[in-house]
Amino acid sequence: MTVDANSTFSPLAYLRGGARDVLFPRTCVHCGRLPDGGGLRHVCSRCEQLLFVVEPPFCPVCGHPFFGETEVNRVCLHCEALDPVFGEGRTAVLLKGAGRSLVHALKYHHGHHVLEDIVVLMTRAPGYADYLRGAVLVPVPLHPRKLRERRFNQCRLLAESAVRVCHGEARIEELLRRAVDTESQTHHDREARRKNLKNAFALANGASINPAQRYLIIDDVFTTGSTLNACAAVLRRAGVLKLDVVTFGHG
Repeated sequence: MTVDANSTFSPLAYLRGGARDVLFPRTCVHCGRLPDGGGLRHVCSRCEQLLFVVEPPFCPVCGHPFFGETEVNRVCLHCEALDPVFGEGRTAVLLKGAGRSLVHALKYHHGHHVLEDIVVLMTRAPGYADYLRGAVLVPVPLHPRKLRERRFNQCRLLAESAVRVCHGEARIEELLRRAVDTESQTHHDREARRKNLKNAFALANGASINPAQRYLIIDDVFTTGSTLNACAAVLRRAGVLKLDVVTFGHG
């Protein structure tokens, strides 16, 4: 069982974790094999080697990496038609292989245990922690019906993980609410996603905006940017001047 050097070691928690692993053996979220002593607890070393942690250079809008020589401040193909309302964007991993499996385990299978690996991967992404520091993290909200069904908002959990990554040098404020119970975005193209999200978000009741503060909207995945852009438009209308976005995965 690995121990984070920055955390307080608890022998009792260590023993409980070891007993849990004996009674309920961990398996790789992607291939199902037993993890074998790699750097992640829920991804085997073979699948871990295939994870793509994003490093510079990357698109300044969505964080998708560039491959080969690129022009400074060039926008990637994902963002050419986006017309972003926010400033910059960052992501930690590409949504392939075990990266996708980690997101699916958290989002669709109540796999809160994978958050410890998500924290590790966020930490590995160069500049990711610095990007978070000093910001107010605003999770993309779920509609109340979806929240009742799922019983948690994965974006809120990712925001809490992000606060750990930057050692508490960020805070979370739930400034947005889902005003429209939209259908899933999964099978829509860019234009359909944009239409689906029209008026879907609103400012949360009692939300207070500080124009001098930097805000970061946090979502699990950047696909077309439609969700993040819809959220950003609400915050811009509310008076937010310094506004960027961050996700765990891209794809």
